[in-house]
Amino acid sequence: MSVPADEAGNPAHAIFERFLHAGECREVLGCFGELCQQLGLQGRGLQLYHGLKAALNYWSAKALWSKLDKKAGHKDYNQGTACASTKCLVVGAGPCGLRAAIELALLGARVVLLEKRDSFSRNNVLHLWPFTIHDLRALGAKKFYGRFCTGTLDHISIRQLQLILLKVALLLGVEVHINVQFKGLVPSVDTVGGQGGWRAVLQPDSSPLSHYEFDVLISAGGGKFVPEGFKRKETRGKLAIGITTNFINHHSQAEVEVAEISGVARIYNQKFFQNLYNKTGIDLENIVYYKDDTHYFVMTAKKQSLLKKGVILEDKADIESLLSPENVNRDALLSYAKEAANFSTNYRLPELEFALNHRGLPDVDMFDFTCMTRSENAALVREHNGARLLLGLVGDCLVEPFWPLGTGVARGFLAAFDAAWMVRRWAAGTPPLEVLAERESIYQHLSQTSPDNTHKNVSQYSIDPATRYPNINLQAIKANQVRDLYLVGMVEVDHKRKSDNRLSTAVSGDAYEDLLRWCQTSTAGYRGVEVTDFTTSWTSGLALCALVHRFRPDLLDFDSVDPQDPVQTHQMMLDTAEQELGIQPVLSSTEMATMAEPDRLGLITYLSQFYEAFKTSPEAEEVSKKPLSPHGTRGAILFLSKLQKRRNLTHKRAQDSAQKDAEVKRSRRNAEVGLPQVPRGMLCWPPARGESSDACYFCGRRVYILERASAEGRFFHRGCFQCWRCGATLRLGDYTFDEEDGHFYCSLHYPNPPSMELPQDEPPPLPDGVAPRGRRRLEEIEVTFRELEQQGIKLEKLLRDEDGAPADKKTQWMNQLLYLVQKKNSLMSEESDLMITVQELKLEEQQWQLDQKLRYYMNMEESLKTPEDSVAEHEILAQLLDVVNKRNALIHIQDEKRLSELQA
Repeated sequence: MSVPADEAGNPAHAIFERFLHAGECREVLGCFGELCQQLGLQGRGLQLYHGLKAALNYWSAKALWSKLDKKAGHKDYNQGTACASTKCLVVGAGPCGLRAAIELALLGARVVLLEKRDSFSRNNVLHLWPFTIHDLRALGAKKFYGRFCTGTLDHISIRQLQLILLKVALLLGVEVHINVQFKGLVPSVDTVGGQGGWRAVLQPDSSPLSHYEFDVLISAGGGKFVPEGFKRKETRGKLAIGITTNFINHHSQAEVEVAEISGVARIYNQKFFQNLYNKTGIDLENIVYYKDDTHYFVMTAKKQSLLKKGVILEDKADIESLLSPENVNRDALLSYAKEAANFSTNYRLPELEFALNHRGLPDVDMFDFTCMTRSENAALVREHNGARLLLGLVGDCLVEPFWPLGTGVARGFLAAFDAAWMVRRWAAGTPPLEVLAERESIYQHLSQTSPDNTHKNVSQYSIDPATRYPNINLQAIKANQVRDLYLVGMVEVDHKRKSDNRLSTAVSGDAYEDLLRWCQTSTAGYRGVEVTDFTTSWTSGLALCALVHRFRPDLLDFDSVDPQDPVQTHQMMLDTAEQELGIQPVLSSTEMATMAEPDRLGLITYLSQFYEAFKTSPEAEEVSKKPLSPHGTRGAILFLSKLQKRRNLTHKRAQDSAQKDAEVKRSRRNAEVGLPQVPRGMLCWPPARGESSDACYFCGRRVYILERASAEGRFFHRGCFQCWRCGATLRLGDYTFDEEDGHFYCSLHYPNPPSMELPQDEPPPLPDGVAPRGRRRLEEIEVTFRELEQQGIKLEKLLRDEDGAPADKKTQWMNQLLYLVQKKNSLMSEESDLMITVQELKLEEQQWQLDQKLRYYMNMEESLKTPEDSVAEHEILAQLLDVVNKRNALIHIQDEKRLSELQA
């Protein structure tokens, strides 16, 4: 497009063009400062943006103003006044920090962003999800970077992404300061009655920003920087060594013609990887090639291959030692990466020349990508002398992504939107604990997000979580569950004892007394019920019946309960609670009916689950008369419980049918030889339900409350819940149980599995990254379970000590135990959500396999079919109908779960 002479000669227009195309951080900041000076503009925030629009009537800028105006006009921002009195500090100018700063600026907040470096030097290329592409286009990405998403694959280099977002942030009035490092927080010394704010300790301390007071801090400083008060955890899976490398892209015709590789995995192309190994000795699990500012390769290499090629000098058991610089031959690593890159592109790229990293060295990195850290919470509030500060995390300091799947920037942007929504709620005067509870409820969804389980209409995405996460329950976590995230005072946190400090803070209230009072209030007025303790008051079973009847009168007729048969009453209620409320038993019906003092801890733990499911808000004066549905941590567990019940019923019917056929045949044989008939039921005595909850059903050893799991009325260690045949770990919603032999099995090794062999064709690829993400999170959950179990065992031993500590100390320990139970329940819910996804994928794959097999027989000429072919076709069709019915049942139960969540 030609530029009119009067505009071409306008200095401001020329500066703006330089600003649009600036390729370095300092150049961008310099051009923007020069532009504002040329136009005589001062101020900050949206005031600066409106000044730019009015002063720069330039064709190249008008298209950009149009996009930004459309963005700023969304109702969530309330015309830029939603956070007009809020002062924010954002730490870190990575993509997530910049994206959060942009949203806060659109809300009308004053936003100051700090970055310790003065350049953007990260060459690595990011895969972009559809919503991320749409979001960046809405911010005018193509005006700053014309090649944005013009290739065959959707990706962008981190450096280019930072440049785009930096320019947008500056236009919207974000104050960006480079070469300034955040070192800590201090409350303003002149704070009176909460009118002041907080300040940052900075390096250099001469920075004028040392006097900037703010009431919101958003940290996007990366995984190694997290403000005090946040607890992080590290998880490691099976060793997987990742290598990333970048080569200079000269954009020659030869380079343009080389095809990119969206991702090749060994299981889908074994021939390629075998040829690579045979010709070069390089042994990989997968490889990706993206073409952007650089030629970017990322691959997963096998350890033995790296040892044989001399990249790793010595095999060591400790992963950090294995991949330490002293144990890596850098030259061999460079050769390894270059040879893999050349082979995977059929040697069609011109002579490869390494791009340089921020240290001026060849940009090649090798690390264990299964080592990830994440924060246990997404936000907290600090208060000192009446001054409140809201802290939130985004990016890698919130959760490090499973990088090969391209989840980092997508979930980073989602977290930035979530953080902005939190600040909006904070600015609106929402009570701090409600703000924190809602933020943590949303955070539960982040690690499971994918393009498949977020809303498909990406054009409707906003900072409102409901526009992005289907069926989200913003009250999944309650205000009283996040009291430990409200920190008062300036007590220094000892990193080595951070977990213990957080635990003590979390149980500063009296959860034990609260639970007792709630039970008393909820059962008041029921015949034969008087709750005074957690032992004898519950033995008849009437108290538990009254508790459930108060909230779910549809589940039982209280007047018909027989107080003379407490074991039967308790068994009925244990089953009802598990099947209808998603509350798993902690004690057996026999223990509930006798309720000896040692069982008191188990009862308290069990009742606390009802409290979580049914408690009303503190402001409510009376219990709601409307039947309540379990929600939050209970919904997914209930869903799997129902799913498991249906599965067991199906297996039982199949087993009964097979047994009946076998008995008929046996009876005929016995009649032929004159043997007496054996009544059904006397062939094998099934073991009775466990009468003791503190002995593991599998190993027989002591099982403490926090490590106790249950299924089919049996109690056991989570780690002991394994398939009888193959020893595979079993989980709720994914096991089968044989009542005849009393054993648990995985679905593959159930005693009467389908006889037909499934086709060996390659199954369809699973939704991008769903399976690895699920497995990774399940591993994380398992690690956390073990941590909670160890803490719970210590507390239970202290509480059971007969010599004992003072009563107030035991009450404190009980409160701590209840807090751990709460955390465990939350983890169980997340695990159940993952298992639901597993069930969906299993059925989807089974249906695909059966479709392939059935298609083979249906395409066969009828005249060519043998009798065996016809039998096989009918058998496959029957199995296919069974799978379809199971998928329909899954959808039906999911609809019930969503309805319950919506009602909640």
